[in-house]
Amino acid sequence: MGRKRKQRRQPHGAAWHWKQTDCWYYTMPGTKKRVALFDEDGQRIRGKENKEAAEMALAREKLSWEGEVSGTPGGNGQWLVARVCSEYLQYCERGVASGSISKGHRNSAVAWLNDLCRYCGKRPVAKLKKGHLQTWIEGHTTWRSPATHRSVIAVVLAAFNRAEEMYGIPNPLKGFKKPRAQPRLQSFSAEDEKALYEATEECFRNFLFTAIHTGLRPFCELARITADDVEEADRGMMWRVYSSKTKKTRKIPVQPEVAKLARKLMKTAPKGSGLPLLRNTQGRPWKAGTGVVRFITIKEKLGWNRDATKTKYSCYTCRHTFVHRMLSGYWTDNVGCSIETLAELIGDTPKVTFDHYGKEWGQHYQDPLWNAIGEGAKPTGKRKRISAGRRKRAAKK
Repeated sequence: MGRKRKQRRQPHGAAWHWKQTDCWYYTMPGTKKRVALFDEDGQRIRGKENKEAAEMALAREKLSWEGEVSGTPGGNGQWLVARVCSEYLQYCERGVASGSISKGHRNSAVAWLNDLCRYCGKRPVAKLKKGHLQTWIEGHTTWRSPATHRSVIAVVLAAFNRAEEMYGIPNPLKGFKKPRAQPRLQSFSAEDEKALYEATEECFRNFLFTAIHTGLRPFCELARITADDVEEADRGMMWRVYSSKTKKTRKIPVQPEVAKLARKLMKTAPKGSGLPLLRNTQGRPWKAGTGVVRFITIKEKLGWNRDATKTKYSCYTCRHTFVHRMLSGYWTDNVGCSIETLAELIGDTPKVTFDHYGKEWGQHYQDPLWNAIGEGAKPTGKRKRISAGRRKRAAKK
């Protein structure tokens, strides 16, 4: 006699609680995919005791299904590309309000997804192909950089992935490959740095000088440093740095020249004032837009915009310069620091730091490789050849 089949606890289309994640889900009839239930604020419904809230969320979902069947939002019961984009933009707005998503990401998503909707917003998601996305991207001749292509594709995939996660809509673009990341590894020479300081006024000069000598992210870290973040220790000055990018705080030592400048600036922005140490000529914090425009003006003034390499310089090159100098031992008699130490200073993981910078600039990491094949630091003059017999006698000793 065959084993009696276990009866399903909840029928398809009903809300059910999963103990492993402590969240509520439902499974659409005819499918095996679980779909999470969210409250009106866009948060997952958690806790077994919130069954009533889960059933209310499911009721709202069923109303949207009925609307789709009538052809109101989706057209003959089918999800359109425009609705996927709209749902994601609403999610971004909620994220900006709660602080979990940056305004920059929201603004980019608005620009790119609205542009995608103008191209194929009325197309049903089920009929969207990867070729449509590729044609749309190639149609923008101003999107020349692989980095731009990566960013655009990432936002589009995020929108369709969210539709799949929340509503069970299969993502037709899954597996679409993004261009390989190509880090922009330019750094200032000593001559470039000097020219940079001479081409601008004191406020921006102090900002660039501090960025080069600390490696902080210019606008989400350095521009927010206040006197309350400064600590005086026995060995020198330390800064507490909070990054809005990584949502983490780290404490780093700063060079004596930076400490001297910070003490000077703290006289006009003392502890408790809430004012950033580095401010523009109007006494306001440096913003990305203002800094970018100011740097472009400097490049035009110095003629760097006509140089194939220097035209790629930006405020972020200050951070790259710090990294390059730390790895090459610029300030430490040609003794480069380790990847782990550098990662702590700049607020990245060792893996990200090595992948972005170590392979290109961490030349001292190649020394063990040369030593392993007997090609370490070569002495001056002709290298003496050691006979096999002499090597054996030396090994016995």
